[in-house]
Amino acid sequence: MRKRFYVVECESVPNRTYFLRWLLCFCLPVVCLAQSPKKPTQVLFENVRVFDGKSDRLSSPVHILIEGNRIARISTSPISLPAIASVTVIRGRGATLMPGLIDVHVHLTYGAMTMAQLLNPGLTGKDVDSLSALEARQMLLRGFTSVRDVGGPVFGLKAGIDAGKYDGPRIWPSGATISQTSGHGDLRLPHEQSRRFFGRASRAEEMGATFIADGRDEVLTAVRENLRRGASQIKLMAGGGTSSAYDPVDVTQYTLDEMKAAVEAAEDWGTYVTVHAYTTRAVRRAIEAGVKCVEHGQLLDEETIKLMAEKGIWLSGQNLVANTPDMDPLRLQKRKPVIEGQARLWPLAKKYGVKMAWGTDFLFEPGLNSEQNAYILKLKPWFTSAEILKMITHDNAQLLALSGLRSPYEGKLGTVEEGALADLLLINGNPLAQLDLISNPEKYFRVIMKDGKIYKKAD
Repeated sequence: MRKRFYVVECESVPNRTYFLRWLLCFCLPVVCLAQSPKKPTQVLFENVRVFDGKSDRLSSPVHILIEGNRIARISTSPISLPAIASVTVIRGRGATLMPGLIDVHVHLTYGAMTMAQLLNPGLTGKDVDSLSALEARQMLLRGFTSVRDVGGPVFGLKAGIDAGKYDGPRIWPSGATISQTSGHGDLRLPHEQSRRFFGRASRAEEMGATFIADGRDEVLTAVRENLRRGASQIKLMAGGGTSSAYDPVDVTQYTLDEMKAAVEAAEDWGTYVTVHAYTTRAVRRAIEAGVKCVEHGQLLDEETIKLMAEKGIWLSGQNLVANTPDMDPLRLQKRKPVIEGQARLWPLAKKYGVKMAWGTDFLFEPGLNSEQNAYILKLKPWFTSAEILKMITHDNAQLLALSGLRSPYEGKLGTVEEGALADLLLINGNPLAQLDLISNPEKYFRVIMKDGKIYKKAD
């Protein structure tokens, strides 16, 4: 009997590990002809001063070699390379090289569209990805090379960016938010009834924006569905919100048992739960359940902030968008104590040594996205420039790393050191001395690099 052999050029097959596993499951003999490895591209930054993500001062002038997607060498002496076309040389002329910016509280879908667009019955998943992709590209060109998406249908966009179909930042996706009925993620329209009683999922659930899950069993299923799709962490609604229709800000959402169910399911996959919560009661319940991160927290008391520091709980803080005249009166009323609490929260968290991260949380107002960099400057009343730059690079990267093996990207971010991933910005001037440079990327960001690839290069 003649034997059949299947010859496969392994490097040319997408998802080749799964492809070969499939072939082997059917007992088909496979001969794998591995192609010779391609030489990694090289980029040489000459004469740059480095903010490494942690220091309070720039380095002396150095030369930095990028090979592939990693920082291969940092040298105070010139680095000699063969004069070949594959080497890109960037003359820094004393400019600042620093890690790419990181925003750990974005909603790439919700931030790309208005509420009217999202409510359009004709909106398709393809439309969502296309509109979100436009904003993702602009976000990358503002210097944000990594983001944590804390709720929404973002898996298609992420896959498109990772495959090179779209330009955009690295994305740590949460997938659909998980909310109790009448919780902050209950996004049903007034005419939509409960899935449990009437048997039909709401449009927001069908779009992958949220899971309305009540009881331990439903919470477990919702968490596992997100993990199945590739979530790197889980977002749970633990308290009331300012932009949601059904829940006052002061309410606590989810019982302790329901929260524990989410934490247990996430921990079984080596990752964590972060919660939307403002109040002391909601946050204390979340801490008891084993949650590792709190989003917002503007209404916390001092003792709870101290408890977060003692237990190593992350605080992912934001400064909310200012009130506008067209806001609904009820929303204005709900926002008032939260906005007032912002000036209290940041200095208390700093005082007690809470692990702090920063994000923007823009929703349903695409015009706001261009202010993403400017919102970094809102931290100036409470932090030095060095503390702010460390938070939006190194510290935010530490929060991303909390996803452990569920992190979608291998390698070290938020720092400039040998072996780290090459997500870098070259900035004219010294942002440690003049933080406002960060707010104008179009003018001051000469080079934007993600994963060793240059997305912007200006002389």
